[in-house]
Amino acid sequence: MKNKDNITGIILAGGKSTRMGSDKGFIEIDGTSFMSRIINVLAPFVKEIIIVSDNPDYDSFGLKRVEDIFKNSGPLAGLYTGLEHSKTEDNLVLSCDVPLINHEVISELIQTCDSEADIVQIKSRGRVMPLVAMYKKRCLGPCLRLLQNGERRLRSIQTVAITKTIDLKFEYAPYVRNINTIEELKEIRHEIEH
Repeated sequence: MKNKDNITGIILAGGKSTRMGSDKGFIEIDGTSFMSRIINVLAPFVKEIIIVSDNPDYDSFGLKRVEDIFKNSGPLAGLYTGLEHSKTEDNLVLSCDVPLINHEVISELIQTCDSEADIVQIKSRGRVMPLVAMYKKRCLGPCLRLLQNGERRLRSIQTVAITKTIDLKFEYAPYVRNINTIEELKEIRHEIEH
């Protein structure tokens, strides 16, 4: 297992949450916010956690919060900002809409990380998840060039970086579900709270 002192956790919480109607990080399941759930799972694996968000309400979590360097430029800008502020080569990047993330998924990501790949991402049920992934600090340069060319999509980095995709065990699939809509939130609350 990699030494946690060499890993930074980066949580991207800068999305507009238009489909949800409110900031996803503060939505609660069973009395605990999405952000708190993710922080609790991530903390044992990393030296520091950085929250990328322009919303000062996230300061309430007592962690380092940084604002997007490139405003309104999507998740690629969030990744760039997180990497810019990271002090480690390995960075575990999560979006704030995977509240069921667990230790097993994080552990699998970290164990698969090697010196060759710039990015190690998860694939679950046929879907690639670039926001449940490990990114090397060296992705910073390619991110910057893409942003300067007007690119906003996170997947664009994979065209210029060595990317390894790992198939997540089928039984872990529920733990990486993105919760983006009120319907998905109701569904997940029903499953957990009943």
